[in-house]
Amino acid sequence: MATAQEVHELATGLLFPEGPVAMPDGSVVLVEIRRGTLSRVTPDGKVEVVAELGGGPNGAAIGPDGAAYICNNGGFAWTTVGDMVVPMDLATRSSQPPDFEGGWIERVDLATGESTVLYRDCDGHRFTSPNDIVFDTDGGFWFTDLGKSRPRDLDKGGLYYARPDGSSVEEISFGNLGANGVGLSPGGDRVYVAESFTGRLWAWDIESPGKVRDRGGTGLLATTGHFDSLAVEADGTVVMAAIGDGLCCYRPDGSHEYVPMPDPFTTNVCFAGDELRTAYVTLSGTGRLVAVDWPRPGLELAYS
Repeated sequence: MATAQEVHELATGLLFPEGPVAMPDGSVVLVEIRRGTLSRVTPDGKVEVVAELGGGPNGAAIGPDGAAYICNNGGFAWTTVGDMVVPMDLATRSSQPPDFEGGWIERVDLATGESTVLYRDCDGHRFTSPNDIVFDTDGGFWFTDLGKSRPRDLDKGGLYYARPDGSSVEEISFGNLGANGVGLSPGGDRVYVAESFTGRLWAWDIESPGKVRDRGGTGLLATTGHFDSLAVEADGTVVMAAIGDGLCCYRPDGSHEYVPMPDPFTTNVCFAGDELRTAYVTLSGTGRLVAVDWPRPGLELAYS
């Protein structure tokens, strides 16, 4: 395990933040799942609500039109444990709230806060917990559906590809146990998915936008932990938030190591700053956004 990194606190009091996106003006746009908002953390640490979305906004990415595209999980059940919140009813082991009606993908105009729902289902199958999203250079986006858990069963998860104009969405793979973080390789020829409930990292080789060579994918890493979202470095290293363990760095040579973080619910990471050597990390259990000096440059996203 790598040495713990010094963290610089940027914002506190966030209600289970995830999906950080570094913006050109130095601010960070992120979702607050429990608050139901898309929010902005300014360089001086102030938190501003960009849009009231309801449900459970879970992941965010900037599209080619400059708008934010949101994976909304439709809402979670919650439990407070001491000074932390957990996105599950721990008494029943259910993440699905009583009034749940499904999740969706939506577009948010960052200037006005206006939101438009793009997708609620694929081929008639409703989304139960859209989670994470990444755009490719062709202007389409990959996203995951984690699924909900209930007292005695849980949904299978999947990987999808969609166009930002709401015209098409396609199921790429289905059957994961908690499809969570999603990201693209430096060459854009591979899509990665972190599987929450098994602590696995999967990859699909991309033949063309939204098309993969093998729908079954390839397993790259299996751990005894639980993964959340991910980001990719310039050299192809995949950095996954690992519940209880901080950040897990999977290198192109197949090796991996953990970087501890001061919150068991470390959930998301993105890169920013000079040479993209600053990692913004969401510490969701305690409601914080922090910055960490990163030893390697991150991968520049298609749009920002």
